[in-house]
Amino acid sequence: MEYKDTLLMPKTEFPMRGNLPKREPEIQETWNKTDIYNKVQEHTKGRPLFILHDGPPYANGDIHMGHALNKILKDFIVRYKSMSGFHAPYVPGWDTHGLPIETALAKKGVKRKEISVAEFRKLCEEYAYEQIHNQREQFKRLGVRGDWENPYITLKPEYEAQQIKVFGDMAKKGYIYKGLKPVYWSPSSESALAEAEIEYQDKRSASIYVGFEVTDGKGAVEEGVKIVIWTTTPWTIPANQGIALHPDLTYAVVEADGEKYLVAEALLESVASEVGWEDKKVVKTVKGTELEKAVAKHPLYDRESLVVLGEHVTTDAGTGCVHTAPGHGEDDFIVGQKYGLEVLCPVDEKGYMTSEAGEFAGLFYDEANKPITEKLQEAGALLKLTFITHSYPHDWRTKKPTIFRATAQWFASIKDFRQELLTAVEETKWVPAWGETRLHNMVRDRGDWCISRQRAWGVPIPVFYAENGDPIITDETIEHVSNLFREHGSNIWFEREAKDLLPEGFSHESSPNGKFTKETDIMDVWFDSGSSHQAVLVERDGLERPADLYLEGSDQYRGWFNSSLSTGVAVSGKAPYKGVLSHGFALDGEGRKMSKSIGNVVVPAKVMNQLGADILRLWVASVDYQSDVRVSDPILKQVAEVYRKIRNTFRFLLGNLEGFNPETDKVSLNGLREVDKYMLIKLNRLVKNAKQAYDNYEFATIYHLVNNFCTLDLSAFYLDYAKDILYCEAPDSKERCAIQTVLYESLLVLVKLVSPILSHTADEVWAFIPGVTEESVQLTLMPDGFEVENATVIEEKWNTFMSLRDDVLKALEEARNEKVIGKSLNAKVTVYVNDRVKKLLESIEESLEQLFIVSAFEVGGNLESAPEQALELEKAAIVVTKAEGETCERCWNVSEDVGKVEEHPTLCPRCAAVVEEHYSQNA
Repeated sequence: MEYKDTLLMPKTEFPMRGNLPKREPEIQETWNKTDIYNKVQEHTKGRPLFILHDGPPYANGDIHMGHALNKILKDFIVRYKSMSGFHAPYVPGWDTHGLPIETALAKKGVKRKEISVAEFRKLCEEYAYEQIHNQREQFKRLGVRGDWENPYITLKPEYEAQQIKVFGDMAKKGYIYKGLKPVYWSPSSESALAEAEIEYQDKRSASIYVGFEVTDGKGAVEEGVKIVIWTTTPWTIPANQGIALHPDLTYAVVEADGEKYLVAEALLESVASEVGWEDKKVVKTVKGTELEKAVAKHPLYDRESLVVLGEHVTTDAGTGCVHTAPGHGEDDFIVGQKYGLEVLCPVDEKGYMTSEAGEFAGLFYDEANKPITEKLQEAGALLKLTFITHSYPHDWRTKKPTIFRATAQWFASIKDFRQELLTAVEETKWVPAWGETRLHNMVRDRGDWCISRQRAWGVPIPVFYAENGDPIITDETIEHVSNLFREHGSNIWFEREAKDLLPEGFSHESSPNGKFTKETDIMDVWFDSGSSHQAVLVERDGLERPADLYLEGSDQYRGWFNSSLSTGVAVSGKAPYKGVLSHGFALDGEGRKMSKSIGNVVVPAKVMNQLGADILRLWVASVDYQSDVRVSDPILKQVAEVYRKIRNTFRFLLGNLEGFNPETDKVSLNGLREVDKYMLIKLNRLVKNAKQAYDNYEFATIYHLVNNFCTLDLSAFYLDYAKDILYCEAPDSKERCAIQTVLYESLLVLVKLVSPILSHTADEVWAFIPGVTEESVQLTLMPDGFEVENATVIEEKWNTFMSLRDDVLKALEEARNEKVIGKSLNAKVTVYVNDRVKKLLESIEESLEQLFIVSAFEVGGNLESAPEQALELEKAAIVVTKAEGETCERCWNVSEDVGKVEEHPTLCPRCAAVVEEHYSQNA
């Protein structure tokens, strides 16, 4: 007889190698065939609703690691909620309008100006759908479960129709208006921008000090004194209409280099240092209020520059005398309105100086800096020219500098409902908590929202104009346009004349001749995506507003979180979300921003092709995603190693459940030994802590909990201990069935707990688990744990034992290093312990030899009686010697009883009895 054939070695068809790049698509194909998303929805119908509303990614290009991080985090939450008593539908979405698609078409050779707007928009739509299809397949490859066949898309007619209603509702409440204001303007995009579309980058600019000669000092200063201004935008000098002083500041008239100058007293020394006044003398001081409406001469043009007062003037930098061009600055515009200054804006939509700039006409604004500065030099007005590098607003799409430019734009008034917005922020749960402060400050300090854009690809602003130029926005026109868009899409706005877009028989007192025109601007894309709470949550069956959660990157405090809040509060009085969770950015392994030029980009598709989506998902679970996260090949390899350990644990558990029938073979809780109950108590703690971590969106905690349970509690202890019993005892022995019961419960718990994270692997394992009836783990509930009597007493007792076991393992390791033993089964361990530990050991019914994985174990006496060669450790003094006897051929234990059973001379009595009873008939 071959005794090795009588061992019950692990046996399973669950493969050791994950081979995820090949296996995951097969699993996803099964999900598609069984329509797992709708099966889950049907299964959870009637439960309390949990809605994570998807912030729409922009439909352009392949997905990057930021996309992967975002979508996987959402999938963790939705899958967990579905398995923890909620009905959690997930409707993915796409943002499809705006400049990037226009730019992409231009790069492909489409000449926008050579075709009609309607034709161009059709090409944009086709391109957007191509991108959506591409991104959808990549998101699905990540294992993200959702209603992928019915996403929301901002270009769809039904979505646009609802967006028009949001606009109309805000207009009806008086929140929408048209006004001439300086706004962020992107010459590279030829469009106005909202604050959310601005990012700051370093820029090198000219820094000039210029003297404006006083022609009427209002008795406070004499004529000929030069008021000194400082600016880093010389190109705005042609638009100058005034000079702003602070009413409460003290200003000094300074004599230097044969001239008299006016600067803020507090800044005199720094200005003198900058412009090089070595020999200066203060002639007199005056208050800002005394100089109100004084007049200076513009240094380049035959016109006046009025001295005005403004609270925005500070002594942080400059001269305390602020160059004021109402056409190019928000504060300038506000103070200019107060004093009736002309809103002059001699720069066109492409950034070129107009005829109003005189001899500088035709120059690009940035190129005009040099000739304007030279002209100031000729006029004797330039006091100093240097260059500085400073943080400057840029268009976040084209990455090129923006300017402030006064144009007629449509605005959403924030000031009219700012307090409601702040209250809504306060009522929202923010994770991390600093998100509340961040958005509160943004709302508190925010100006009115510029919602118009001078582009072709977007939702038109649904405004008609009467013959006298008055804008027309009525309930009737809004309803009619909304219905037209729902039926035909917004392209109809560009295909028809104004009269054909109005309700039949429409009349308005401002247009007695029945002649109307229409607005040609489109809405800011943030108004598009910011209307999704209305177009998706309110309009879709089975969803509702507010959503339980919005989850996006931290850049969306100024983006989607902000625009959704503004439109949501405007139309409903409440935030469209109950909670907001934000994550950081994906960086390379050294913490640098990913860049093609550096060559440090980690591409999700490449990772999935090499390692698999579950490795990417496990990486997301492993990081502190609320901060910026790092990803690189070495980091992913470390994660893959953790995955391998988890997978091997699943395989070992499955392998030792061969032939186990949970219906008939499971041992009741009362029938389990203490060591088995101890493992269930550990399992209970894992369940409790992991579910709490899921509830708090702390996925890294789950990653560590599962990893530690698999490696420390199972592999390093229970499974190691269990091997001798699982392999060598009789198939139906009570001890073996008890261990299999614990392994079975551990397997079920682990698979369910990791299912939201390792979605493919969990379903793969599920198919091998005996006795389960659900076709997918996704159709089950999270585990609840087990009621173990005297759990606290058992846990304390076995925790103490585990400390002693650690000491024994250290002693065995030292004996191995000193060549006293080879394997631990070669050893006899004698421990010298105190009375408490001795009592503990005496109370353990399980085999101490098996628990310590040695062939012989004994308590030699108390600590005081330990021999000199004993290794003194925390719980015991330990002596390790070689076990006496022969090695059993079957179980490898060393025993003096080997050979006592005549029929089996190479076996110990235990193995001989098992072989005799269960295998001798097959010999």
